[in-house]
Amino acid sequence: MQEYLTFLMGVFPLFVMIVLILKLKTPIHYAVIITLILTLLVAVFMQHTPLLTLGSALGYGVGKGLWPIVIVILGAIYSYNLMLKTGSMNVLRDILASISDDKRIQVLLISWCFGGFLEAAAGYGTAVAIPIGILIALGFDPLKAAIASLVANTVPTAFGAVGIPVSILAEQLNLPVTTLSATIILQLALFNILLPFVIVTIVGGSLKAIRGVFGLTLLCGIATLIPQYIVAAHLGAELPAFAGSLVSLVLVALLAKRRKAPTEERWRIAVQADTFTHRYSAGQIARACAIYALIFLFIILCSPLFPAVKSYLSHFSSAFAFPLADGGNLLLKIDWIATPGVLIIIATLLGGAIQGASPGSMFLVFFATLKQLQKSIVAIVVIVAMATVMDISGLIAAMAQTMVNLTGGGYLFIAPVIGALGTFVTGSDTNSNVLFGKLQAMAAEKLHVDPNWLAAANTTGATGGKMISPQSIAIAVSAARMEGLSDKIMSGTMKYCCAYIVILGLKVGLIWYLIIA
Repeated sequence: MQEYLTFLMGVFPLFVMIVLILKLKTPIHYAVIITLILTLLVAVFMQHTPLLTLGSALGYGVGKGLWPIVIVILGAIYSYNLMLKTGSMNVLRDILASISDDKRIQVLLISWCFGGFLEAAAGYGTAVAIPIGILIALGFDPLKAAIASLVANTVPTAFGAVGIPVSILAEQLNLPVTTLSATIILQLALFNILLPFVIVTIVGGSLKAIRGVFGLTLLCGIATLIPQYIVAAHLGAELPAFAGSLVSLVLVALLAKRRKAPTEERWRIAVQADTFTHRYSAGQIARACAIYALIFLFIILCSPLFPAVKSYLSHFSSAFAFPLADGGNLLLKIDWIATPGVLIIIATLLGGAIQGASPGSMFLVFFATLKQLQKSIVAIVVIVAMATVMDISGLIAAMAQTMVNLTGGGYLFIAPVIGALGTFVTGSDTNSNVLFGKLQAMAAEKLHVDPNWLAAANTTGATGGKMISPQSIAIAVSAARMEGLSDKIMSGTMKYCCAYIVILGLKVGLIWYLIIA
C-alpha cells in the first residue's frame, strides 16, 4: 500500500502541471513553479528528505538548467535572430524556393530538409514557424502547410538545438553519448523513411501524390538516415541532425534540378518561384551561410575527431559541489568554452560580422533574444530543479518501481508514451528527458534491460509528442495565421501522432524481445 501511495504522491505534482497547462491555460513558467513547490512538499512530508539535501538539489538543478541547457538554446535562437536581422535567412529562403515548381518536392525541401536543419541549429519552434511561412508564400494551403511541418518536426527534435536533449540525457544517466545517439537513430530509422512520404501525401491530398516522386522521396529519407547514424555513432549528439538534413537537402535539390519532365498542373505551386526570388552571387550565398558554417566547424573541432582541441579546452572549466545531508555531494561541472552554447555564440558573433552586422546591432539582438526567452529560461531552470528534487528524494525510483510492478515486461511497449507525455506537456524534448530520463533508467535496471534502450525510447517517444504539444500548435497557428483554428490543426495532426507512438512502442518492445534480448 505504501508503495502505491508514494507513486500517487509522485505523480500528483505532474498531474497538477498537466491540468494547469492544458485545462487552465496557465503559462508554462508559472505552472512549473507551482509544480516545483508541490514536489518540494511531497519530498519533505512524504519522503522525509533533509532540507540541506533539498537546498543543494535546487541549487544544482538551477545551475544545470542554466549551463549547458539555457546557454545552448540562447545561442541557437540568437544565431537565428541575427540572421533575420542581416537578411541572411531571406537569402536561404529564396534559394530553396527557386529549386522546383513541384509542391511535393518543395515540401520535402522546406519542411523536411530545411526544417530539419533549423531544428538542428536552433529548435524552439523555428523549424515549424519558418517552413510554414515559406510554404504559404509559395501558395500552399495554410492548414496543409501547418500539418506537414508539424509532422516533419519530429525525428530531428531528438537532436535539436545542437543535440542538447541527448547530451543532457547521456550526462544525467552517465551513459556513453555515442551509444545512446546511435540507439536513438536505430529506433527512429523507420520514421526517417516513412515521414517524407507522409508529408508528400498531406500536401498532395492522397497517396496518389507519391506517384512520380516515389524514388526522390525514398532517397530523401535514406539520405537523412545514413549520415545521421554515421555521425551519431562516431561523434555523438551535436551533429546528427545537421548531417542528415544537409545531405538530404543537397541530394533532393540536385535531383529536383535534374528532372526534365514538366510538373503536372495539379502538383504545381500556386506562386511561381521567380516572382519573389533573386539571383545571388557565390559570395552572397557564402555570407548567408557563414554563421551556420562556423557553428558546424567549431562543433566538429571540439568533437572526438580532434581530441587535442577537446582536451585543451576542457581545462577552461569549473566544478561546484553541492553538499548532501548524507555526506555526499552533487558535483556540477561547467565548461566555459567547450560547450555547444558558447561555441554557437562565438560562431554567431564572427558570422554576424561577416554578414555585415555592427557590434551595436549584435549587442541589441542578443539582449532582445534574452528578453524573448526569459519565460522559457525560467521554465527550463525550474523543470531541471524539479527533476533533481524528484531524483534525490527517491520519488522517481518509487515511481519506476511501481510502473514496472504494474506492467512487467510490457513496460517496454509503453516507454515511448512516457517520453511523448513529457514533450506534450512541456513542449520540449529536453524537458521530457530531464523529467523522465532517470525513471526510464531505473525501470531498465529493474527489468534487466540495457539503459541505453529505454533512455532512447524516452527521447524517441518525445519526438512524437512534439507534433501535438500545445506550444507547437500555438506556433503553427501563428505562422499559418489561423487564429482561432488551433483545433483544426490539432485534429489534423493527432492521427499521425497516434500512429507514430503506436508504431514506435511496438518497435521498441518487439526489437528488444525478438532481436536484442
